[in-house]
Amino acid sequence: MELFRIKRDIPFMKHALVFNAISFLTFAAAVFFLITRGLHFSIEFTGGAVVEVEYSHPAEILKTREHIESLGFGEVQVQNFGTSRDVLIRLPLRGDIKQDVLVDRVFGELCKVEGGSISQRQGVTEQGETVSKQICAKADGAEPVKLSRSEVVGPSVGAELAADAAKALAVTVVGIMIYLAFRFEWKFALAGIIANLHDVVIILGFFAFFQWEFSLPVLAAVLAVLGYSVNESVVIFDRVREAFRKYRKLTTHEVIDHAITSTMSRTIITHGCTQLMVLSMLIFGGQTLHYFAVALTIGILFGIYSSVFVAAAIAMWLGVKREDLVKVPLNKEDPDDPNAGALV
Repeated sequence: MELFRIKRDIPFMKHALVFNAISFLTFAAAVFFLITRGLHFSIEFTGGAVVEVEYSHPAEILKTREHIESLGFGEVQVQNFGTSRDVLIRLPLRGDIKQDVLVDRVFGELCKVEGGSISQRQGVTEQGETVSKQICAKADGAEPVKLSRSEVVGPSVGAELAADAAKALAVTVVGIMIYLAFRFEWKFALAGIIANLHDVVIILGFFAFFQWEFSLPVLAAVLAVLGYSVNESVVIFDRVREAFRKYRKLTTHEVIDHAITSTMSRTIITHGCTQLMVLSMLIFGGQTLHYFAVALTIGILFGIYSSVFVAAAIAMWLGVKREDLVKVPLNKEDPDDPNAGALV
C-alpha cells in the first residue's frame, strides 16, 4: 500500500552532519542524566512488597494513597488494575520493619478506614490444606476490602532480576549485530546497532531525567523498541542495496537519499498505525500501562529518526559503497547504462 509517491528525492544526507551533531548532544545528555540521576527502579528490581486488595465498591485511589502515606513507609505506589475495585499497592523495601508486618499494617489501615476490623478466618484449600487468612469485616459481617494477594520481593531477587535484564539487553544487541552482519555487511551492522543503542539510551535518559519508574513493563518496551527500530533500519538498508544495483550513476549519498525517500509512504503508514495503538494504551491503559506506553512512544519517534539520520548517515560515514553490496561484474561494454549490474 502506498499513500503517495515523492518524485524527487529528498536530500536527507545533505543535512546528515547537523542531525548527527544533534543526535550526539541528545545522546550525551541522556548518558549524563543516567550517570547523575540514575534510574528510578521499581520494587521488582530494588525489592519491596506488593499488596493487592479488592474493594466492595469502586476504589478512591487518591484517598487510599493518602492513608497509606500517612503510615510513613516512604514512597508508595497505588494504582488500579483489572477493575475499578482492584487496587495494587507497591511498598518500598524497609530494613527496620519486616515486610510481612508492613503488609499487615497497610491492610489494617485500609480496613480501619472502611470501618472494619481485622480478624483471622480459617479455610481449606483445594489441596485440602488448612490455612488462616486475614479478613476485614464489619459488624454486620460485610467485607468492605479483601486482601487478594501479598508478595514480598527481597533485595537479592531484585538484584538478580536486574542482572537478568542487563543480560537480556546484551544478548538482544549481539543477536541484532550478527543478523545485520550476515544479511548485509559489517558497516551496516555497526551503523544499525549504534542507531538502536541510540534509541535505547534516549529512552533511558528520559526516564532518568523525569525519574519515571523503570519497571519490568518498561524493560519489555525497551526490548520491543530494539526489534522495532532494527526493522526500520533493515527496510532502509534493503532499499539502499536495491538502489546500488539499479542506479550506477548515483553517488552513495544520492543512493541513500533515494532509498529513504522511497520508503516515506511505508514509514508514515507503519509508524502512524503503530503510534495510534500505543497512544490508545497511553490514554486509556491506565497507570499499569502508562510508562510502558511512554517508553514505546519515545522509542517509535526516535526509531524513525535514528533509522534515517543515524543508521543511514553512519553507514555513509563508514564509507559504504556499491562494491560492498553488489557482488556482480560491471557491464564493461556500456558503463553508463544506469541499469548495468542490476539483478532485478
